[in-house]
Amino acid sequence: MLTICRSLLMVLISVTITCAVTCAVAQDRGSRDTDRNNSHDDARQRASERHEPSGPGVLALLPGDSVTEHSIDLPSGKLAYTATAGTFALYDQSGERSAQIFYTAFVTKSANAAARPVTFVFNGGPGAASAFLNLGVVGPRIAQFGPDGHDGSKVRLIDNPDTWLPFTDLVLIDPIGTGWSRAAKPDGARGFWSVHSDAESMAKVIALYVAKNGRASSPKFILGESYGGFRAAKVARVLQSDQGIVASGILMLSPTLEGAFQFGGDRFALGAALQLPSLAAAELERKGAFSKEALTEAEHFALTDYLTTLAGPPPQGDAAKNFYARVAKFTGLPFDAIAQSNGFIHDAYVKNLEAGSHKIVSHYDATFVSDDPYPTSPVPRGPDPILDGLVRAYGGAFVGYARDELGFKTEMSYILLAGDISGKWDWEQGHGQPSVADDLRVLLALTPSFRLVIAHGYSDMVTPYAVSRYVLDHLPPFEGRAAMKLYRGGHMFYLDPSSRKAFAADARALYQAP
Repeated sequence: MLTICRSLLMVLISVTITCAVTCAVAQDRGSRDTDRNNSHDDARQRASERHEPSGPGVLALLPGDSVTEHSIDLPSGKLAYTATAGTFALYDQSGERSAQIFYTAFVTKSANAAARPVTFVFNGGPGAASAFLNLGVVGPRIAQFGPDGHDGSKVRLIDNPDTWLPFTDLVLIDPIGTGWSRAAKPDGARGFWSVHSDAESMAKVIALYVAKNGRASSPKFILGESYGGFRAAKVARVLQSDQGIVASGILMLSPTLEGAFQFGGDRFALGAALQLPSLAAAELERKGAFSKEALTEAEHFALTDYLTTLAGPPPQGDAAKNFYARVAKFTGLPFDAIAQSNGFIHDAYVKNLEAGSHKIVSHYDATFVSDDPYPTSPVPRGPDPILDGLVRAYGGAFVGYARDELGFKTEMSYILLAGDISGKWDWEQGHGQPSVADDLRVLLALTPSFRLVIAHGYSDMVTPYAVSRYVLDHLPPFEGRAAMKLYRGGHMFYLDPSSRKAFAADARALYQAP
């Protein structure tokens, strides 16, 4: 759910973190690493049984692991499962604990559990905890936001009829600085806040879980939302190179794939053209005229007349009037707002679409509007209607869920979205623009059974679906093992029950593929 806040994304490009990466990812490889972690696992298990805290400093607020038994009634029948809410310790090269990683695992009762698929799940940000996907998509419990689905003050948990548990076990992981995952030292978290060190730490946690729970023979999948999709590709590569674990597939939900398009890419002709279809989809939804055929017309316009016009000098005279009128027709934006920016839309969309009614549009779903808290401001100001006005409620809902149903009780604050992490993230731009296109090429090429599914909501402005389509179109075909799925809704299209159900069905098909 990521989920990446667009206002934070625009500043990431200028940020370089110069701190030394002295974190768990520097742990010794080989038998010494395994032996040491086995001994720490044993010690932590003993601490859990005595309900002792998990470590020094702030880590002392973390209790031992909690294991509880549950069941859920599904159309296919009653499904029994075990839930574990706990942590894994990471260590630096000196053997000193550097961090504690919080996770929740849901494992069904199965006669052949060791061979059952297991999916490792995380959100994005950077700086988002996994509660979004836990209570929004895959978990056995799901958050409802009032009768209309848009009121965070009325959030409640119900059984998830579309949980992924019937076809995969689940392990949801919170990166350092999110959820209840913390570095041992106050200044230690920065060592985890870079593309590579983050991927290494997440890969290490996956390896620890696999070893502790005897899942070496299980097919292993990764699901990531927003930056979590970017992270998934990086983790899969590191998991294979450093831990000797080969992923069977990746599912990306509204992912970031190419930094060139993500960070201000709509200032350029191609980036703007790849965003236009999402705006057209939102306009069709507002008119009650959405169809794939109607959207195809907008997609064609975006990559033909719209792209070539933006790539050249600004049109003049009647050519300009005709062009801006066509853009207005597809997007619903006022003619004058489009003409003022020579056809480039940028963030004008969120402020100008409903300007006369003092409403503001969400970047996360261009069909969603709310009252503008700053109606007299000429530019967008304040929080996003969905990210801040609605889904923040996932945080409080998860704390209550962990305490009351999973038995994990702590006085540590649960951090759903840590905005400071995005601002401090090291994108390692000495290697060029952040990208996972090469990672996907290697994963698909070197593992013949590896499969990739990229899922998007049509009306997402944060990570427009046409960007992912562009990336996929420029990969080798790989026997059709990489696919994109589209759903009604925005960045968090799973807020719509029908889209969530459709996504679960498409995911099940991936797991059942030969």
